[in-house]
Amino acid sequence: MTEIKMKAIKTFDYDKPAIEKGYANQTLSIDISDSDISIKPVTDKMKVVFIGGKGFDLWLLWNAVKSTTKWNDPENAICIASGPMGGTPIYPGSGKSIVTTISPLTGTVIDSNVGGYFGPYLKFSGFDAMEVKGKTSQDVIIFIDGIDGNIQILETFGLPEESYDLSAILTEHFGKGKPRNISVISTGPGAKNTLIGCLNFTWYDLKRKRARYKQAGRGGIGSVFADKGIKAIVARWDTVSVSTNNPGDVAALKKIGRKHSREIVELDPKQNEMAKIGTTHLVSIMNDFDLLPVNNFQYGRHPEADNIGQEVYRRIFDAGYDGCWMGCTLACAHGVKDFVPLTGPYKGTKVFVDGPEYETIAGCGSNLGIFDPHTVVEMNFYCDTYGLDTISVGTATAFAMECFEMGLINESHTGGMNISFGNRLTALEVLHQMARGDGFGKIVGRGVREMKTIFAQDYGADPDIMQDIGMEAKGLEFSEYISKESLAQQGGYGLALKGPQHDEAWLIFLDMVHNFMPTFEQKAEALHWFPMFRTWFGLCGLCKLPWNDVIPEDNKDMPEPAKVVKHVEWYAEYYRAVTGKQITPDGLIRMSEAVYNFQRVFNLKMGFGQREHDNIPYRAVGPVKVVEYESRQERYDKQLAEKHKIDITDKSTEEKTALLRNAREELYEKLKDAVYKRRGWTSNGIPTVETVKRLGIDFPEVLELLKAHGAE
Repeated sequence: MTEIKMKAIKTFDYDKPAIEKGYANQTLSIDISDSDISIKPVTDKMKVVFIGGKGFDLWLLWNAVKSTTKWNDPENAICIASGPMGGTPIYPGSGKSIVTTISPLTGTVIDSNVGGYFGPYLKFSGFDAMEVKGKTSQDVIIFIDGIDGNIQILETFGLPEESYDLSAILTEHFGKGKPRNISVISTGPGAKNTLIGCLNFTWYDLKRKRARYKQAGRGGIGSVFADKGIKAIVARWDTVSVSTNNPGDVAALKKIGRKHSREIVELDPKQNEMAKIGTTHLVSIMNDFDLLPVNNFQYGRHPEADNIGQEVYRRIFDAGYDGCWMGCTLACAHGVKDFVPLTGPYKGTKVFVDGPEYETIAGCGSNLGIFDPHTVVEMNFYCDTYGLDTISVGTATAFAMECFEMGLINESHTGGMNISFGNRLTALEVLHQMARGDGFGKIVGRGVREMKTIFAQDYGADPDIMQDIGMEAKGLEFSEYISKESLAQQGGYGLALKGPQHDEAWLIFLDMVHNFMPTFEQKAEALHWFPMFRTWFGLCGLCKLPWNDVIPEDNKDMPEPAKVVKHVEWYAEYYRAVTGKQITPDGLIRMSEAVYNFQRVFNLKMGFGQREHDNIPYRAVGPVKVVEYESRQERYDKQLAEKHKIDITDKSTEEKTALLRNAREELYEKLKDAVYKRRGWTSNGIPTVETVKRLGIDFPEVLELLKAHGAE
């Protein structure tokens, strides 16, 4: 084990408050520029309006940054919170942290919901949220010791760059013989050298005797962390029980917790088998329904998809309990033991790999034209140890591959590499170059938006075709679902506040497969309710998977089966039991609506948050190239003739592709109108004064912003 060299530059003792009905009622503020540490109270109004978790993060960040703040400015804050229900050890999926900052990819607010033990340990140590501002030229570790009641800022020397090695060393050092008491946040060299860095949050796996990972992946949060000079943030806490959160009604909490946990134990083996194969079951489902991204989202299925599907991972995942929070019966955080990479600094060495999950398999597998599970696992491992987001790595690399195959770039630009689809060794080399900050990988690590500019200005590539095929919106790379055949999912991506991530609204099946929402009004209603309810999980410190990945057996007979209404009612009971506040299922949506609209206004503050910023590349809407049209020609011909009433007799495929584009782009604009109206926004996508007053977020700065943008 590496000898640890640390020097305390600030020690701050504090009295731990008693947790009251899920709240510590204070937040922690650290400025590493001058080693300042302070504690701020949480007001009752803050709890009413912002609830916790993501809401607290947004409020802290709002007050930390100006409209001119850039991602690498010292005042940009990294905000981390759990929520009032976070840390409950008897309710599945209750161990989440939510991380928020200004993104290097988008220039505005990014948030990520992540597992591991950190969020609950932070709260039990006495803080509902923390904000870290400033910069330092010397690597520092922030250590929050909830057992002894002190916080330290430590200068550190000689620790490894790679995240797995670093977290193992810090877990042993700070654990004092009790490694389960420690949760570490870290990143790796890739975060320093790209804009797509992720953060790794640990929990200690007693069976495997190692620190395991979950990722706050999206939007380059890890790059902000690295730019500030933070080596790691470590939290230490002791035993967790149902009483640690001091819930308002322990008996009611135990009752509802047992009910949901028993259902998962009984039904998960009959449904998606999350406890055995995690989200890998989605590969075959997406492929069957033409929704699996292949070759930069050109196609939705591939005959070799089963090679990277659930049955492969059923065989190679290490058996055993894999819950990223105590007592979670879903236990879906699987991994591969004794994996041996074929490339890179760990070549020939046995390692443990956390994952892969569906997004990584699709992003670093099928979307690159790679159907070799070993390569997917190796890319997963290196993304984690380098501190890189697998979704952005996959989508950015896929864009570069298509540009190469189209002749928009060539080997003189890639350093002699043939980066055609399916070239697995080149994909790995690009990943290693990202981490080192050299070669063509350094450019790919800037993300799709910057690549489009570089390819056009430096290589003479056609900017219009790159705009069509570059799968980013608001600067964020698309997560891994084909949205061409679902207008509602196009809205789910394009209208998402932080960019095209599926955690706001995943509506493909409801829209494309089941046709549950044929009208614009029905789509708009779905694009209101689902983002609001999914936001609620981020306010409370919860994982959404227990809500809709294991469902009651009678759910199909319910009036709105997609909402899994029985579970929504259970979550309302859970909230009441912890906080003591009376709430209905509809009230959960109202809670989220205030925070959701506040985040839209936050985007406006940062120079975004208007209609033009909700545009998406045409590849997400329909077929860009003739070959894409031909892959679904029967479907597209039928739509033009029957849905759009267009005579396609004697029309060439090029003409039909153009006609379809005109029709689909018009539909997307109409969808925007319907969604804005339902959300209480102007036709330019800005919340109205009436809306912000109704939701209690009519702060003076908010009203000034709305007035400046003509939103009365």
